[in-house]
Amino acid sequence: MASGQPLMPKYSENVFIMLQVKKIYRVFSAIHMGSTCVLMAGLVSCSYFRFSGMNAIGANITPIQELRSQPDSNTTVYIQGKVEKKAPLLKRQAYLINDETGKIWAIANQTNLQVGDQIVIKGKIRYRSIPLAGKEYGEVYLEEE
Repeated sequence: MASGQPLMPKYSENVFIMLQVKKIYRVFSAIHMGSTCVLMAGLVSCSYFRFSGMNAIGANITPIQELRSQPDSNTTVYIQGKVEKKAPLLKRQAYLINDETGKIWAIANQTNLQVGDQIVIKGKIRYRSIPLAGKEYGEVYLEEE
């Protein structure tokens, strides 16, 4: 104690600064926790976009049921669903896609999809006429772009 000043004032000043830093840290922690909760709630609610016509990639998803009403309209649409079956074609694959509203065959360039995969396909609506014994057995399908 050569200087003659007591250590107490410096010590209390350091304690005061540490207490202020702790308060600021608590405020930032509360803000961080609150914003994390809000972001998580937003992400969880995004899973419901599929029912309103949107999906994770931001494209308008058309329910398969609606495709039946516009056969061979040359309209580009996105469909989202689960692969139920697959059939090999020359340099392509056909996949039976199922969503909550129905099923449709999709002709795709992708050959690596498996039964059970959840997919989004962009394509044009097509119609193939199949007349048999005076009756029409045509089918609406999607051709990937």
